[in-house]
Amino acid sequence: MEHASRAANPILLFAFSVFFLLAPSSAATFSMPGEVEDEREFDYIAGSEKGPKHWGELRKEWEACKKGEMQMPIDLSSRRVKVIPKLGEIQRSYKPSNATLKNRGHDISLQWDVGNVGSIKINGTGYFLQQCHWHSPSSIPLMAEGPLYEMELHMVHVSTDPNVENNIAVVGLLYKTGRPDAFLSKLMDNIWSMVDQEGERKMGVFNPRKIKMGGKSYLRYMGSLTVPPCTEGVVWTINNKIGTVSKDQIKLLREAVHDHAEKNARPVQPLNRREIHLYQPKEAAARY
Repeated sequence: MEHASRAANPILLFAFSVFFLLAPSSAATFSMPGEVEDEREFDYIAGSEKGPKHWGELRKEWEACKKGEMQMPIDLSSRRVKVIPKLGEIQRSYKPSNATLKNRGHDISLQWDVGNVGSIKINGTGYFLQQCHWHSPSSIPLMAEGPLYEMELHMVHVSTDPNVENNIAVVGLLYKTGRPDAFLSKLMDNIWSMVDQEGERKMGVFNPRKIKMGGKSYLRYMGSLTVPPCTEGVVWTINNKIGTVSKDQIKLLREAVHDHAEKNARPVQPLNRREIHLYQPKEAAARY
């Protein structure tokens, strides 16, 4: 019996080792499915051999960047939308959790431990918040002949349900120049400490509910990641309420990243045959 017990120990140790290797230990080590962390492989410079026009040619697994039919971002100012009341309000169940601020070279992101910070619910599926990151300028105009907004925030969520086909959901918030954004203000000093330096800072407990959603109206459609490999099947939700951000905050976000990403917005992609759905509460004034 003692011999059999000893023989089983290596098997148990192997099983536990596999579990801990596969289990994400922190937001800093857990990557969004398919997302490229090494920004040296691509850039945002127009005319560059590694620029947006060539992303789909750089690696076989990035072909969707060139051949995909649901690429992001898209122009939301000239389209037909379908009002879908049954979409309902965005259901958020966020809670405070430890966060890590990271300079990834091509953007600044704030990352949480997946599963500890809460989730949103879309069509009955729970998507857990993983991280948020900023793009400047935004490449999404909401109204015909409207402005390109100064900044765009993406809140990235993932579903851990293996039966869910579209396991990434992104909530997008747009900003124009004005009063400082209160949530971003809390990160300013730490972002300054990482200007032009890839790295990360443990931020302690941060509450994602402090990211103001604004209004309840939103647009929803299918899209992709906005960086290689441009994976499609991402559920996008764009809040219609425009927030404000100060010129100093925009300047810092551009200075903190590498030179090629000072303007880290991918060019607009074809809409193709995608439908865009609008949810708008009855009491809201008609906008379209």
